[in-house]
Amino acid sequence: MTDPLRTILVERLGCKVPVIQTAMGWVAEPSLVIASSNAGAFGFLGAAVMTPDEARAKLLEVRRGTDRPFGVNFHSFQPGADKIVELILENREQVGAVSFGRGPNAKMIGAFKDAGILCIPTVGALKHAQKMVELGVDMVNVQGGEGGGHTGSVPTTVLLPQVLDAVQVPVIASGGFADGRGLVAALAYGAVGIAMGTRFLLTQESPVPDSAKAAYLAASTDGIVVTTKLDGIPQRMVRTRLMDRIEKSGPLAMWLRALEAGRAMKRQTGASWGDFIGSARGMTAHGAMPLKQAMMAATMPMLIQKAMVEGDIENGVMATGVVGGRIREVPSCQQLVDSIMAEARERLAALGVPAAEPITA
Repeated sequence: MTDPLRTILVERLGCKVPVIQTAMGWVAEPSLVIASSNAGAFGFLGAAVMTPDEARAKLLEVRRGTDRPFGVNFHSFQPGADKIVELILENREQVGAVSFGRGPNAKMIGAFKDAGILCIPTVGALKHAQKMVELGVDMVNVQGGEGGGHTGSVPTTVLLPQVLDAVQVPVIASGGFADGRGLVAALAYGAVGIAMGTRFLLTQESPVPDSAKAAYLAASTDGIVVTTKLDGIPQRMVRTRLMDRIEKSGPLAMWLRALEAGRAMKRQTGASWGDFIGSARGMTAHGAMPLKQAMMAATMPMLIQKAMVEGDIENGVMATGVVGGRIREVPSCQQLVDSIMAEARERLAALGVPAAEPITA
């Protein structure tokens, strides 16, 4: 009997369940990738905020911690992107997929595909999904407006069927998912699985400090806001005192934050101001983003790092999906995946869908 939960995502990525752990900067570190992959999901390493040397070390750490396939996320406009790509290709025997926004061109996508690495971009609009398919990607991850961090305005329940009707590649659903009910709903739409960020952020193996996790757990859906004051682009964040101050700030304050974060980025990465501006210009080339916004976007990881790495809630920001407003516990990745699959099977049974034995391979 065919198992409805053994989708093409499971078959092609080599994971056990149709669930992806997304590549959150400063969060999708080796500990989380190892735990999510060993639990049966497909984990992505968040290399978009790493230097090539950091990425090399962390790729090795993941490979030492799991024999399961996993993915790597990167930006083609980040400093050292060419070296990151080389590292991914060098680790092709275990790196099964790459994820990215609008960045790689058809030539780079072709190089990944030639190496047997699946290309799975995250898109937040129908036109972006269509463009990525034209460039030759293997699947698309559709993130509805409920998603965390940079987000669009179209809800998942509208965007997902739009994309499913328009493209001929497998589609993954993200933005608002946290449990087995959501997985079954996504499959009913026609998706091949779900991708989750906030839900995996709030697990025991997530490297996020306890102080930040506590702030996430305390946030209600009313305490999650969308702001354009961080870099001029809508972003979904946990509402904090810092976010309230930022919301009241003017353009000058936004520039000052960008310059301060830029200096911090230079100290940490050793990049020059030329590298920083070059990275920002790379963003403008792929998203019709004005340079002013791109320069602020290039420094955003430093503000996120304050909370996600240092646990400094007062001076950092916390990206979240709106689904974070209903999460109240921090399970292990194994407990989370097991509960998702158990609930999914319960829902399928309630709908009268024949079920095969749970996946064990």
